[in-house]
This record gives sequence, structure tokens and C-alpha cells, in this order.
Amino acid sequence: MDRPRILLTRALPEEGIERLHEECELDQWDHDHPMPRGELMERIASADALICLLSDRIDEELLRRGARLRAIGVYAVGYDNVDVNAATARGIPVFNTPGVLTDATADMAFALLLSLARRIVEGDRMVREGRFHSWGPKLLLGKDLRGSTLGVVGAGSIGGAVLRRGKAFGMDLVYHSRTRKDALESELGARYAGLDELLSVSDVVSLNVPLTSETHHLMGAREFGLMKDDALLVNTARGPVVDEVELYEALASGRIGGAALDVYEREPDVYAPLLKLDNVVLAPHLGSATVHTRTKMARMVCDAVLDHLSGGRPENCVNPSVLVSKGEGK
Repeated sequence: MDRPRILLTRALPEEGIERLHEECELDQWDHDHPMPRGELMERIASADALICLLSDRIDEELLRRGARLRAIGVYAVGYDNVDVNAATARGIPVFNTPGVLTDATADMAFALLLSLARRIVEGDRMVREGRFHSWGPKLLLGKDLRGSTLGVVGAGSIGGAVLRRGKAFGMDLVYHSRTRKDALESELGARYAGLDELLSVSDVVSLNVPLTSETHHLMGAREFGLMKDDALLVNTARGPVVDEVELYEALASGRIGGAALDVYEREPDVYAPLLKLDNVVLAPHLGSATVHTRTKMARMVCDAVLDHLSGGRPENCVNPSVLVSKGEGK
């Protein structure tokens, strides 16, 4: 039996893709930038499966070219880059990497929060530029976390992990989610609130929602106007959840105190005026960027794709109706 041909749109950690080398014909894009659209359109025609990144747009046009395609793996927990409805209509399962990046992303949210609250990036810049001349009682005064209110928008696995970290820092916890999370409420003493109330009472707002039509520009001028004037915003979710133009206006005018971003509306581009502000911390999408996590993500998505191609039924399928319709999992 011929080995399946897998198109991999970026080099992943080698320890995580050993099965690809052993069990398939691997067509890998080896450059450290996204595969150009034309190249992707050309290579997809001969692929039995695709393993892609969020930077790859997998839409109707591309799927039409992938006549042999039997599986799509997304090297992420989110999969907003894939037209799942179009894939489902073609009977193609889409696999992602849930669970494995929860702690790494929650850690990143708190790393950003601490950097912003304690003005670490400003201090680093001051030292490097030779502007640190003496310790001073008023030098770069920041914000205490203990006793402040952490508002988490989106209390899934990552949002829940952010709440747990907030509890460890002695913060009061408020969350907003599509459904009440009784377990989080009983475990952490977190309080459920509507979005408007959460924004108005929180000293820190952490965004942990998936990108959908409902969450696109979830944070805009109206929402920033509800926040405290010294409140901090942390976004480790998806860039388009925040209207960056309105975020800049809120930051520059003092409507909110600061923002820390790991994702961007038109990633990798950043709304240029944000780069000029001192009350913004900017990171290059590092949420899951630990050796252990990125390797585990690679192994998980490769296992899912290869197990499916060999007749198995991986659990991390975002459109499982495709598997059921093919007689699997009945």
C-alpha cells in the first residue's frame, strides 16, 4: 500500500513529527515564514492530508484544489483559519491540539500581565538606554495584583487556568462565559458576571475567547469606555477580538491604563501607532512557545492525522459528524 503524502506548511519540532518521517511521504515547507498562497495551492493538489498553521488560509478555493485531501490538522487549539463548513461538506475531518497548551498560554498571560503591571519592559528599555541613574521612590511605580480584580472573558480551559493563577496571586475573580462554570465558582470562588459588568469592575481584563463572528471586535470603543481608567487589558486569544484602532485611542487618551498583547488583528503586522506607546507590552505570539508544549502539539496533530488515515478515530476532531457519517464512532 502506498504511503500517504502529507503536506506540512512549516517545520515543526523534530521530536514531534517522527511518525511523519516513518509512515508517510512528507512534503514540508522548510522556510521560517508562511508558505506563499500560490505554493500552497500547487502542493495541496497532491496531498492526502494537510498539517497547517493559523497563518495558512484553508478556504473553499484551496479545498477545491485538494481533491485527494482526507484530513486537515491544525497546529493550534484554535482553527479559525479553516473553513470547517467547507471541509465538512467534503467529508474532511479537521483536527486540532486542545488541552496541551493550556498551562503554557495561561503562563504567558500572566507573564504579560506582570510585565505590564510592574512596567518591566519600560524598565528594561531604561537600563539599556543608559537612563537608569539611581533608585528612586517614584521610579516606574506599577500596579499591585493582590486585592485587585481579575476579569476573565472566556472561561474555557485556558481561561480557567488564568483564573487559577489569579487566585494564587490573591486577586478577586470575575468571569464571563457563554455558560456558567459551577466547578470554577466552587473551586476558586470566581463570580459570574455579564460582560459589561465585568469590564466595569475589573482592574485587569484577560481575553481568552475563540475567534468567531460573535467575538470579532468584542473589544471596541464602547467596551473600553466601560473599563476603569487605570485598568489593564491582556490578550492571548486572537488578535481580531480587539479593535486595535480603538485600543490605541483608549490607551493614548488615558481611557484605560495599559495593554499587553501576544496576538494582533492583522498578524504579523501591528497597528503602527501602538508601537509608540509606553503603556503597551507587545510579544510575537508566544502563548504556547515552550519546548515541551510545542513538541507535544506537533505529536498530537501528527498522531491525529495519521491515526485517521489508518482507520482510527482520534478524539480531537472539531467536526466529528464527518467521522460518524462515515460509519465511525457509532
